[in-house]
Amino acid sequence: MSYVRSIFITCSVVLSFSISMAQTLYVPLNQDYNRNIQELLYSKDIHFHTSIRPYYQPEIEKAGINYDSVQQEFRIERKFAKNWKRKTWDKILNDDVATFIRKDYSIVANPLMNFNIGNAGVEGGTWVNTRGGELKGNIGKNFGYYTNFYENQAVFPEYLDQYVRNNHVVPGQGMYKYFADGKGFDYSSASGYIALQAGKYFSFQLGHGKNFYGDGYRSLLLSDNSFNNMFFKATVDFWHIKYQVLYNQYIDIRDYKEDIGYARKYTTTHYLSWAVSKRVNLSFFDAIVWSAQDSAGNYRGFDVQYLNPIIFLRPVEFSLGSPDNALIGINLSVIVGSHNVFYGQLILDEFKLSEVTSGNGWWGNKQGFQLGFKTFDLFGFRNLYFQSEYNWVRPYVYSQNAPIKNYGHYNQPLAHPFGANFWESVNFIKYNYKRFFLNYQFLYSVYGDDPPGMNYGKDIYLSYDARVQDYDNRVGQGVKTTLIYNNVNLSYLINPAYNLNFSVGYTNRNLKTDDDTFTTNYFYIGLKTSLGNHYYDF
Repeated sequence: MSYVRSIFITCSVVLSFSISMAQTLYVPLNQDYNRNIQELLYSKDIHFHTSIRPYYQPEIEKAGINYDSVQQEFRIERKFAKNWKRKTWDKILNDDVATFIRKDYSIVANPLMNFNIGNAGVEGGTWVNTRGGELKGNIGKNFGYYTNFYENQAVFPEYLDQYVRNNHVVPGQGMYKYFADGKGFDYSSASGYIALQAGKYFSFQLGHGKNFYGDGYRSLLLSDNSFNNMFFKATVDFWHIKYQVLYNQYIDIRDYKEDIGYARKYTTTHYLSWAVSKRVNLSFFDAIVWSAQDSAGNYRGFDVQYLNPIIFLRPVEFSLGSPDNALIGINLSVIVGSHNVFYGQLILDEFKLSEVTSGNGWWGNKQGFQLGFKTFDLFGFRNLYFQSEYNWVRPYVYSQNAPIKNYGHYNQPLAHPFGANFWESVNFIKYNYKRFFLNYQFLYSVYGDDPPGMNYGKDIYLSYDARVQDYDNRVGQGVKTTLIYNNVNLSYLINPAYNLNFSVGYTNRNLKTDDDTFTTNYFYIGLKTSLGNHYYDF
């Protein structure tokens, strides 16, 4: 692909620039064990663009926070008479497993795992068996690299098992093969990137992985909900401005052809984050989605007219008379007091002011919003974290007349796991004492499901041309479904270098429609490395 070759050429050219940075890697997206970093970043004393994730270590250092020192907060020191005993202690409890560090480069390797067993009323019990590894490091002061690989076999609770079979994908983790006479799933995944700090203001990343825009647990703009995807990211960070352009390739696994494989689509995304003050951050988002093939079946590839990195895309798409899918949005966060954060988002897929003000529920008014609050030291108690978030998305948001151009990847939404046509309240209380972490999640949601052969606007993979009605569309229309989800988890962080932890937990899930009720009680225990997020709360 010509645009991929251009990206590699660009990376080669900017290698000539230089700046002193200790690390050029990104902080893992996992939200359970990086709250100490987040608390420092959501501070009234610094300018930092918290809504762009994963966080980039050089930018954390630039904000005056020593990332390595923060990571040492969990360190457990013990004196030994023998040096080999001290090194063994540190390898097990404090440090990366294998390191090779020289003046000009470093190589670091860790095992990755998830050994989980549970009881959710499934015959033979539920379990996950994951083995993998990660490799990361730096070459010089400006160039970093990272890669990981996971091989998995699993038997899931019934509701999750049904989702996997219906959507042909393990949430966020890719496609699968059956094993154990069809009772379980065998699947694998890999991600990786190269990162380059080019001068004082510019950075570049080429990889296969996930990105996230927002300050909340969910994102209505772009989240890490779906499977890994190929991307190239260029960022400029100066004054109180951080501007990012993101090019992605996504895949539609419903459409397979022998000669070209799965159908592909592309996006260009612009994200402008402005630190209005040390307490207020305002961001602007736009994205355009288009298919690799046009309506006649001709290969279109990456449209060079969407390569421009410094303009909003909607006027370009309109001037071309293009049928492509355009989205725009905003993100706002406000810090009150010390480390108390109010945040929100607005997403506009399509919008017609006269139809909005009429209040007639026109199908084409495709909008959603998010409102949230989080605090890192609730009532002054150190490490007592609280978060409450409300998400509301109208029917047909993120969908298109041709589903190949929807805002989805690998049969999952790129934004919220529910797709559209829902409202949700999701809440967390989290506390940690040294390496002990206690997390409680409560979720309450109402959404309108799509009965067979009808499109009320929840499933973004259905064409909006097949909508049930033009007017009187309301959130929750269709098969009204109420979801109540509770999860409590206690874990011990064995090694903070790669988030190795031992955890026990309990999940209660209650799904109710007018005709039926489905209840899941799930007890589990496991040993795992938590680097990413798995969203099973649906």
